[in-house]
Amino acid sequence: MRDFSELSEREILALAISNEEEDSRIYTDYAEALRENFAATANMFRAMAQEENEHRRRLIELFQQKFGEHIPLIRRQDVRGFIARKPVWQMRDLRVDTVRKQAELMEMETQRFYRQAASRSSDASIRKLLGDLAEAESEHEHKAEQLLAENLTGGVRAEEEKTVRQLFVLRYVQPGLAGLMDGSVSTLAPLFAAAFATGQTWNAFVVGLAASLGAGISMGFAEALSDDGSLTGRGAPFLRGVITGAMTTLGGLGHSLPYLIPRFWTATAIAIAVVVVELAIISWVRWRYMDTSPVAAAFQVAFGGALVFAVGIAIGSS
Repeated sequence: MRDFSELSEREILALAISNEEEDSRIYTDYAEALRENFAATANMFRAMAQEENEHRRRLIELFQQKFGEHIPLIRRQDVRGFIARKPVWQMRDLRVDTVRKQAELMEMETQRFYRQAASRSSDASIRKLLGDLAEAESEHEHKAEQLLAENLTGGVRAEEEKTVRQLFVLRYVQPGLAGLMDGSVSTLAPLFAAAFATGQTWNAFVVGLAASLGAGISMGFAEALSDDGSLTGRGAPFLRGVITGAMTTLGGLGHSLPYLIPRFWTATAIAIAVVVVELAIISWVRWRYMDTSPVAAAFQVAFGGALVFAVGIAIGSS
């Protein structure tokens, strides 16, 4: 790798051409990735890609005038300290707000880099070239703001924010809620059955731990294998499986851990209190994200939890 300060005027111009071409392709990738769910933002990125192509065309014309037809291949990764861009194909589940901020950052970083490079250069022609590039990026940054305002009116932005919320619920809330419900409810019966059957806290903890881990593994695989997310829009199956499995395990461990306390009734009282908190959290999530009324959410979760809890105590006390 070479330092930016070591590049000749010809090499700097070639690097600028490569930079504009890569940014154009990144914006096009953003547009394609967001096309289905965020059409307005996708249109904005297509327009930004066209702007980058126009910059590249102007730079190529200048290069041809000064240095001829052959443009050496000089890329960001060939220059020490230059801005690195993560390929879009390596980024899963692009969030529209994150992509917009990334685009703003790309313009600001490139402009700052050109200005700092110009201030360190003692060659007048290089200073002028870098200054012109910085001004072009500054104009592009303002153009991006204009495109954002033109494409994202109040109604369109509200619709995209609604889509963002729906995707968040599909990809994170639903898998997590399913896991938390399963872990919190399904492990109640074996845990309290073991506790009341043996009267020993350690035995109850071991059963609760085994039930929690087993349920977590089972639910994680079930969620990951349920669908690949291509049709449902539920995102990467591996991520959903991890979320579901982790929340299932957490839901079971919550009321199993109190049985590390040697005193049986103290441990049982704390475990019951933890169960109440878990069910309250589940009810709140159902109300907050699943459009379930607070009363209905609390009744459904409490009834199911109480039924399983009663079954566990009845079996353990028999």
